[in-house]
Amino acid sequence: MSDRQPGPDKRKDHLPARRPAPGRTRIQRRNRQTILEAALDVFSQYGFRGSTLDQIAAAAGLSKPNLLYYFPSKEAIHVELLSTLMDAWIDPLRRLNPNGEPVEEILAYMRRKLELSRDFPRESRLFANEILQGAPRIMEVLRGPLKTLVDEKAALIRSWAQAGRIADVSPHHLIFSIWALTQHYADFDVQVRAVLGEGHDPYAEAGAYLDTLFRKLLAP
Repeated sequence: MSDRQPGPDKRKDHLPARRPAPGRTRIQRRNRQTILEAALDVFSQYGFRGSTLDQIAAAAGLSKPNLLYYFPSKEAIHVELLSTLMDAWIDPLRRLNPNGEPVEEILAYMRRKLELSRDFPRESRLFANEILQGAPRIMEVLRGPLKTLVDEKAALIRSWAQAGRIADVSPHHLIFSIWALTQHYADFDVQVRAVLGEGHDPYAEAGAYLDTLFRKLLAP
């Protein structure tokens, strides 16, 4: 087992861009990515309802007509960002290995989720804002691919508990707890840092605390 906790050396600026669409020029791809980066800043700060195309165009350094050449609406930009985000958000759970040591697999999943919060706070807030609005643009994903994956991994966790390899815990609520306790550090970053004060690394400290918490919870 590795004792490494998430640290600043792995920080990234944004989630990987989608594969370029055929036929787009280099300038078109660059402008689309510039718009998406600007929109991510705006949406993560103001939410979908509080954001405007004028704000996004200004943040991207483009005119509004130029922005509309690439995306027909604010919602189209938002959906593009959410589509890219959802795959990355789901991926750590996909990697829960049925052949691994159960406690370490669950702890590794927790760490991957904490790393996502550390490295992609804007994306986390974008997702949180969408959920708070009732998930109008991603409900099909939540009820479809996400539910299917969570149910599959919950069945795996339940089988580990039934075999006596981990404590008898509610698999779905264990997953919900991991989501809540890791994404909190991105969604409430200002509060966390204000309360901790200077000289603290919230993610390193959270990694150590959550490791202890879940290790004790899962011990058979």
